[in-house]
Amino acid sequence: MREATGISERRACGLAGISRTVMNHEPKPDGDAELRNKIVDLAQVRKRFGYRRIHAMLRREGIMVNSKRVYRLYTEENLSVRRRRRKKGIAVEREPLVLPDAPNEVWSMDFVMDRLANR
Repeated sequence: MREATGISERRACGLAGISRTVMNHEPKPDGDAELRNKIVDLAQVRKRFGYRRIHAMLRREGIMVNSKRVYRLYTEENLSVRRRRRKKGIAVEREPLVLPDAPNEVWSMDFVMDRLANR
């Protein structure tokens, strides 16, 4: 806008509705790139490890880093502990129940009460 119209920086920022500090701000270089790659590598090798175990592994390797920083990078990379798959039951062929042929052939007991009638 300034180049096309020749107005001052203060006026251009006022018209655009942004702060002058935003206009002159230079972003810092990403210092987390190396740590981020290390976390992703560890998470791919150890799929069952969460950010806490990865933080402990980084500490053992001599990388002293805050656990909150590890958590932030872990979540930014959309990493999470993989859900375990449910083990299906053993596939045994089911047999139909055998029906009794005569009365009093099969008996069953029901233990609802644990007292005798006289007590």
